[in-house]
Amino acid sequence: MEELFYDAADVAKMLGISKSKAYTVIRALNKELADEGFMVIAGRVSKKFFSEKFYGMME
Repeated sequence: MEELFYDAADVAKMLGISKSKAYTVIRALNKELADEGFMVIAGRVSKKFFSEKFYGMME
């Protein structure tokens, strides 16, 4: 089954940032999702939401 989430290592590699900065990015994205009423997993971010926010990709 395909993974639904990126972790900090994935985000760091894709954005060319440190792992600690990737955690900051994930926290910000997860806060936005939580504020909209979605469940979030600490240290992980939805692949779909990440793509929408960083690349403007909508399915």
